[in-house]
Amino acid sequence: MRLFHISETPDIKEFTPRPSPRKEVKNLVWAITEDKLPHYLLPRDCPRVTFFPKEDSKPTDIDRLIGYTDAKAVIAIEKKWIPIIQNTVIYKYEFNPKDFISEDESAGYYVTDKPQKPISVTTIDNIINALLKYDIELRIMPSLWKIREEVIKSTLDFSIIRMQNATPPDDGIENYFPLPKDSI
Repeated sequence: MRLFHISETPDIKEFTPRPSPRKEVKNLVWAITEDKLPHYLLPRDCPRVTFFPKEDSKPTDIDRLIGYTDAKAVIAIEKKWIPIIQNTVIYKYEFNPKDFISEDESAGYYVTDKPQKPISVTTIDNIINALLKYDIELRIMPSLWKIREEVIKSTLDFSIIRMQNATPPDDGIENYFPLPKDSI
């Protein structure tokens, strides 16, 4: 297994455990598995809705939301983020996985409470090219809110990141954050 951390900060020599977004969890170093890595190959603050079929996903949901692509997943982003994506450099840090434990298997999250020195770092100065090397469809949309609502209600697996940075939704679309507990 390979574990990674994506950052806009170059030359990080050591990752120290930091407060978790979940307040009840102690300070941690977070990493992502290689299969979920494309979900994070974007500027940190870029809102995105990523979705993909799971074993029990209904064919109607797959057809309706993913369509007839043979990509493994769809990553939907707002078109207003394209210039930011084109002008951002990110860094892919790789960790030795020995100290990490699974935090969320479906999301590909692994954590450790021990400081970590990266075993390698790769500069990514063309994010779109980096994304297209993976088996994903990059869907560029004017707004993410409608697709977000449909994905939440579907039988697909999903990852919704940084929606607080998305363009505000049109009237009639709920703007709740975080997701309601019954949708997770």
